[in-house]
Amino acid sequence: MADISILENVPLAGYSTFRCGGPARYFAEPATGDEVARLFRLAGEQNWDVFILGNGSNCLISDEGFDGLVIRIGKNMSELNHEELEDGRVKVIAGAGLPFARFGTYCAELSLTGAEFACGIPGSCGGAVFMNAGAYGGEAKDFITGVSYWDGKDIKHIEGGECDFGYRTSLFEKLNAERKTAVILGFEAVLSKGNKAEIDSAVDDLRCRRTASQPLDVPSAGSTFKRPKGYFAAKLIEEAGLKGFALDDSGAQVSPKHAGFIVNNGGKAKASDVKRLIDYVTEKVYENSGVRLEREVRLVGEFGGK
Repeated sequence: MADISILENVPLAGYSTFRCGGPARYFAEPATGDEVARLFRLAGEQNWDVFILGNGSNCLISDEGFDGLVIRIGKNMSELNHEELEDGRVKVIAGAGLPFARFGTYCAELSLTGAEFACGIPGSCGGAVFMNAGAYGGEAKDFITGVSYWDGKDIKHIEGGECDFGYRTSLFEKLNAERKTAVILGFEAVLSKGNKAEIDSAVDDLRCRRTASQPLDVPSAGSTFKRPKGYFAAKLIEEAGLKGFALDDSGAQVSPKHAGFIVNNGGKAKASDVKRLIDYVTEKVYENSGVRLEREVRLVGEFGGK
């Protein structure tokens, strides 16, 4: 594929907010939906497994890396523009590779309200759709009105109401779990205009709250576990006596600042160290409370065991 660069043995630790993980056997960064389709067709011809990587903020990549083709939806697919609608609202169009925080900031710059929470979320716009990203009472589903994606055959566009959004899930996450192809290419959002001073104040407040309560200065993948129904993962972990806990000196630790985060101190822990700690926390919380925590972080590549 002369016009699409495919690299070999690309280290992935730098593409993951956990700052660990091995190499991709093959790696490409497409610029269009058509290029995504062509890469998938090549992978099918070569019998390569495919993994779609965004900002790497919600995944743990195996120390062995990924023995296939990693398609990174990044800066090459980071369109961002807007248009005024007749009813006074504004449609914002965002590429899947655009940082979700940049989308939130852009909306604030336009005096649009409803996306303030996005300003502090580290993932990509594609990842935000995939997992219906949210924080502080807001979720991506609140404003997304359409999503474009490649389904393995064609590029499709569906309305927001067809995305089957739920808590940290979507149609696309469910299709992925069923091993069906659904590569998010971008989304459209419709937001209303608000008071610029109030919007800026809300953004600043949420950023301050996040900085005060979360270990943003240490590599992590954000919240490690989903919120169990009727509970809070961090509280269950604290009640199990695990806040600040580390199995060893590998660098993997339950954050002493927020028990819902597992961090990689100094970026020195291996993915296997992080995974062992995740498993340990899961078992100890279950023993203490009877609640089985579910990972929010996705595993990429081979880890062995459970």
